[in-house]
Amino acid sequence: MNTQKITKISSQIYVGFSIFSIAYVSVLSIYNPQGTMDLVATRLSNTDAISSMRGIYGGVGLVICFSLVHLLLKDVKKALIFLSLFWLAYSISRLITILVDGPLGEFGSQWLVIESTLGILALVLLLFYRRFR
Repeated sequence: MNTQKITKISSQIYVGFSIFSIAYVSVLSIYNPQGTMDLVATRLSNTDAISSMRGIYGGVGLVICFSLVHLLLKDVKKALIFLSLFWLAYSISRLITILVDGPLGEFGSQWLVIESTLGILALVLLLFYRRFR
């Protein structure tokens, strides 16, 4: 199997995994917004907070998933560009939190590593795509 084909298949698997991950949180947030916030020990105390979680993590997350499915089928390279921005934006947000508010807890630290790894992986796959242009 040549490197170009391996890069394409690896990219498709990566995009699929990202879709699954984002969709999981989105469906959980639509079905049970408090369940999502329980992961960070935060209580949603009113319906505005509940609807915001349902809308942002649930609804917007599903739109991102649908867009990624479209890109997976039409243009994997664009999906990689989007996912590198998506995951690295989460990482940068966590780094800003460290600088402004102090150290992250166990949950935030774990996700900083996960999101950074996913963002860097997207960039590496993009470099391989560029190499074969």
